[in-house]
Amino acid sequence: MPERYPKLCIDLAALGHNVRYAVGRCAEMGIDVAGVIKGTSGLIECERVFERGGAAQIASSRIEHLKAIREAGTDKPLMMIRIPMISETRDVVRYADISLVSEVDTMRALDEAAKAEGKKFGIIIMVEAGDLREGFWDRDELTEAALMAEKELDGLEFLGIGTNVGCYGSILPTAAKLNELVEAAEDVEAKLGRRLRYISGGATSSFMRVLDADMPERINHLRMGEGILLARDLDVFYGYDMSMMRQDVYRLFAEIIEVRDKPTHPIGEVGVDAFGHKPVYTDRGIRRRALAAIGKVDIGNQDDIFPIDAGVVILGGSSDHTILDIEDAVRDIRVGDVLEFAVDYASLVYLTSSSNVHIVYKH
Repeated sequence: MPERYPKLCIDLAALGHNVRYAVGRCAEMGIDVAGVIKGTSGLIECERVFERGGAAQIASSRIEHLKAIREAGTDKPLMMIRIPMISETRDVVRYADISLVSEVDTMRALDEAAKAEGKKFGIIIMVEAGDLREGFWDRDELTEAALMAEKELDGLEFLGIGTNVGCYGSILPTAAKLNELVEAAEDVEAKLGRRLRYISGGATSSFMRVLDADMPERINHLRMGEGILLARDLDVFYGYDMSMMRQDVYRLFAEIIEVRDKPTHPIGEVGVDAFGHKPVYTDRGIRRRALAAIGKVDIGNQDDIFPIDAGVVILGGSSDHTILDIEDAVRDIRVGDVLEFAVDYASLVYLTSSSNVHIVYKH
């Protein structure tokens, strides 16, 4: 039977190495890791690797992922890391064990759902640290919500507080910034008269503090996805040496369907492309070009995949095609050849959720 393309190859052994390394490094500092599997669209095969590698919880922002994991069977606590919609609180309580929260009305809805399900449901209240996504900004409101969770909402177990940085507002998780979270937690603890189980210090970007060994002592929980799945962002954007982790867990393979010498600037009056954008083209004369049978529908954006072959350059693409400059390619690329690409987090989400992409596993 012929191979099917486009194909995403997932090296589960390499992923296992990354899980064990990240979990181990965090454990040295007393930090639990929630393994975030939304980047692989909740693929069960990848989730199982997080379980075996020692993740304290399995986490996603999509209840559909957690539902599938629950139905497949797991002993690990499942964590919802997007603030739940009130319309889905019943399912969140049914299929998850813990959720991040930032609204009192949502806490009440979760409390009612937990009582209806006959279970205690864990919550981590989010604190706004300046990234300007979710979380309480006013510290008095934070304390009031914490006291309500502790004393009035019997269906909930108030586990701790957390924050998110490095996403919308691109705020760095400096030691000083995370100490602000610790101070907020200690203010809450003073009102409660007990220690919180978790102070959740963010996601992959906060792993920088582990690598630099300057994580505030009381931070004892991280929610890590990209830093385990790809181990790319801290390397590419912040200059960290990530050679101790595997960056080749995921590889994309796409087949070439046309090879031609063509002009490098479109011929005729230029309007907008199929997505309503007006690209800028550089005229470099006639050059050798190839079309790969994969497009924005499968990868999101051609800027988010990276050719492994030396001398191959991505020029752009459309819904179903990626256009490559192969003039300087080291090897002779022909129709029917298969090219290999590295991926980033954005393209990985698209690839693992696309029905057009054939997923294979390497053990």
